[in-house]
Amino acid sequence: MIDPLLLSILACPACQSDVIEKDGRIVCTNAPCALTYPIRDGIPVMLVDEAVKS
Repeated sequence: MIDPLLLSILACPACQSDVIEKDGRIVCTNAPCALTYPIRDGIPVMLVDEAVKS
């Protein structure tokens, strides 16, 4: 689980929208963007190249 303070600071690198943690991944809240970023060893990997469309 990602610290809520860190989550409040993070933004989607593709569209700068807020993100949430869901099912062990970081998910962009912007519906048209909808990228999902992995979390590896407790660290969010906020790279567009690593994201998948959800």
